[in-house]
Amino acid sequence: MKVRFGVIGTNWITESFIEAAQQIEEFSLTAVYSRTIEKGEIFAEKYGVEHIFTDLKTMAESDCLDAVYIASPNSLHAEQSILFLNNQKHVLCEKAMASNVREVKKVIAAAKENQVLFMEALKTTLLPNFQTIQNNIHMIGKVRRAFASYCQYSSRYDAYKEGNVLNAFKPEFSNGALMDIGVYCIYPMVVLFGKPNAVTASSYLLETGVDGEGSIIMSYDDMDVVIMYSKITNSYVPSEIQGEGGNILLDQMNTPQKVEIQYRNGQKEDITQPQKAEAMYYEAKEFIDLIQAGKIESSVNSFDVSLTVMEVMEEVRRKTGIIFPADAQ
Repeated sequence: MKVRFGVIGTNWITESFIEAAQQIEEFSLTAVYSRTIEKGEIFAEKYGVEHIFTDLKTMAESDCLDAVYIASPNSLHAEQSILFLNNQKHVLCEKAMASNVREVKKVIAAAKENQVLFMEALKTTLLPNFQTIQNNIHMIGKVRRAFASYCQYSSRYDAYKEGNVLNAFKPEFSNGALMDIGVYCIYPMVVLFGKPNAVTASSYLLETGVDGEGSIIMSYDDMDVVIMYSKITNSYVPSEIQGEGGNILLDQMNTPQKVEIQYRNGQKEDITQPQKAEAMYYEAKEFIDLIQAGKIESSVNSFDVSLTVMEVMEEVRRKTGIIFPADAQ
């Protein structure tokens, strides 16, 4: 059975999702939302989309789609997700799925009340090379520390330094390094190790009030997770899980391509798994499979995981002074 998708947003990430999802037999793209009909028409022609919407309520009420992929600014995610859930549409929403914990709880409540699927589109945890970490983590003995790094210089930062503040650095869109980049580190660590006992953090805030970079320590009973992330610098350091018997190294946190165990005795074992170039394929496949199975949440990118991740990010923001307009609503 085909799942008829609508997409919100006509940006590069939406195009990446479509190109990945088109590899799935059950995927069908039937609708697109754009703020302007002109952009919508260009996008629709490129992908052979039949229905173009410039009004979200009309789109949500339409019977031409079963599910929606949301790739709008972070500050709009919760409101848009709830609108579609309330209209019995399944929702795959880009990370971060909301601005704060209050919004996350509202989205989850709407999914449960309407008995339709909601999933946060965090691709990392659904990749074969993350699953190989889960399957082999016992090989390194008792885990004592994990280090997750994702630092990627934003192309929009050059414009920012020239005085042109684009959406990526505007607090009204609930953006910044933590929400856009740091989430890629926090989310997999929560899937692996659960909710931390305590969170400490530091951030460098730009003049607009969003963070350019930051560091986090998530403390557990017998280990800690150290995270660093940035939108104003690059890093080429691999991420690592340190066990008493060895270490798991992954070349990049957001989309690991190479995963290796280095045992304490000096031996090495390559546990890398084959993986499609279009990494978003795996989140699309998980989402469609869940719809076909009649589920309302993923067992991997679950409601509890999404809520815990947002609790961590909200605590980081509280401790480092990052405030969004959405927090006051």
